[in-house]
Amino acid sequence: MLDGKRILLIIGGGIAAYKTLELIRRLREGGAAVTPVMTRAAAEFVTPLSVAALAGEQVHRELFDLTQEAEMGHIALSRVADLVVVAPATADLMARMAQGRADDLASTLLLATDTRVLMAPAMNVRMWQHPATQRNLATLTCDGVLAVGPNEGDMACGEYGPGRMAEPMEILAAIETALGAGPLAGRRVLVTSGPTHEPIDPVRYIANRSSGAQGTAIAAALRDLGARVTFVTGPATVPPPPGVELVRVETAREMMAAVEAALPVEAAIFAAAVADWRVENASGSKMKKGTGGPALSFAENPDILATVARRAEGRPRLVVGFAAETDEVLAHATAKRARKGCDWIVANDVSPATGIMGGTENAVHLITETGVEDWPRMDKAAVAERLAARIAERIA
Repeated sequence: MLDGKRILLIIGGGIAAYKTLELIRRLREGGAAVTPVMTRAAAEFVTPLSVAALAGEQVHRELFDLTQEAEMGHIALSRVADLVVVAPATADLMARMAQGRADDLASTLLLATDTRVLMAPAMNVRMWQHPATQRNLATLTCDGVLAVGPNEGDMACGEYGPGRMAEPMEILAAIETALGAGPLAGRRVLVTSGPTHEPIDPVRYIANRSSGAQGTAIAAALRDLGARVTFVTGPATVPPPPGVELVRVETAREMMAAVEAALPVEAAIFAAAVADWRVENASGSKMKKGTGGPALSFAENPDILATVARRAEGRPRLVVGFAAETDEVLAHATAKRARKGCDWIVANDVSPATGIMGGTENAVHLITETGVEDWPRMDKAAVAERLAARIAERIA
């Protein structure tokens, strides 16, 4: 899968830098060419000579190298790679990436590249959990930077927790995925997720109990098959997956606009629990007690699933809807599939006794043009992987 690929490997200054020696060896075994770049701090942990010997190429370290910069070497390095890998991605390097700094060769390459970037974070557990690092991670994720790890375990400093750099074979698998080794390589797909919030006034809104966990898992599973995923999410309680194009929305009308902006795609999966109605006379200021209660009037929200499924032009090859029901699940879901005009419906029972709405597991029925498949109860990640595999069979 890596044969003929060129990897630009940026090695940050952390104790985990020693793992990059094994990573380089594995990449070379797979047929990839590795161009190594080391920060000054990285050279405190592994020697440039060791890196160069394993990579079979010179190590690039200085931004103002007269030989290289006569031909704008930092620009050339950033453009010829098929993938840029940052391992280890230290807290400092992540911060400079997020801020768009360009004060050394590594950060300049990252700012100058239009190639996909995969980072393997590695740092002390407290540094990883610090709000600043988490803000930087969120920024980089929104910018489309992929991440693998960090793992949880013992630290060199004696502490325990998340912060260990992913193992070389894990990074290798992530590299293969990032390079589009999966069956959906290069395919553009759209996933909606989470609830929508429909305002009553500036502090109150109408919502539902969706956590967004199932839609998030579906987006991650499609990403892992190589797809380019646009992920449109309402205010979910679970974090979005890395490595997707993230679009955050609040209301159903905002979600409709974001979906239309994302088209065309080859497959659209509408897992969001969109509010059917909005408050037509929402107040611009907080409503007060003592007035007998607000007299709310409602208007129907746009039907996102039906709008996309019935498009005359630019309709996705596969449109998948979701039907969360509390009774007569199969009957209601089958009718919804016909009414909306979508290809498949994923139906589930979300009555309170099931614990599915907002929970970690799901039991679904896949309703297609050929019949109904009853899937066993499993965790939502497993449901997502199974659905993603079926989508890949259909459109790939």
